[in-house]
Amino acid sequence: MRKAEIHRKTSETDIELSLDLDGTGQHEIDSGIGFLDHMLSHVAMHGLFDLSLSARGDLQVDAHHTVEDCARALGQALDEALGDRAAIVRMGAAHVTMDEALAFVAVDFSGRPYTVIEAQWELPMLGELPTSLLTHFFEALAASARANLHARVLYGSDDHHKAEALFKALGKAMDAATQVDPRRKGSIPSTKGSLT
Repeated sequence: MRKAEIHRKTSETDIELSLDLDGTGQHEIDSGIGFLDHMLSHVAMHGLFDLSLSARGDLQVDAHHTVEDCARALGQALDEALGDRAAIVRMGAAHVTMDEALAFVAVDFSGRPYTVIEAQWELPMLGELPTSLLTHFFEALAASARANLHARVLYGSDDHHKAEALFKALGKAMDAATQVDPRRKGSIPSTKGSLT
């Protein structure tokens, strides 16, 4: 039962999220930020995660707190659903194209959070989402998931396509990394014997 339910409530946001790592890509997402919903639907669809997210944030201020806390809640759910991370593949990577854009994501559920993001955006906004918050989303996700996450937009001219390729690659990479490898026979995928 690799599932998690998270309720994250602060003075800035109130988020309810459920995640099933062994799903079929079903998703119901309402963050109040249409473009973020669009990106998270790609993570669920291409990661084959069942994801439900409902967020109410202080969007009258701006999108920052909502984007950050949605990422933190998703990362927390990943961490909880993976448990001690026994028998998982642990590392995954994916290249994804979207028309003229190409993106790459590599993830390691190592227990050691670290993020490297290389992406250039031409527009200040994608819908109601500031493009500056895309990097912050990946950073907050990696910190809460206790994952090493590298993401790069290799090229592209349309910011929507670049972002979409990046989030699809995130879903694909996380799907690969969270798979259970029966050859491990339940062992922790680390020479240290622990990923905590």
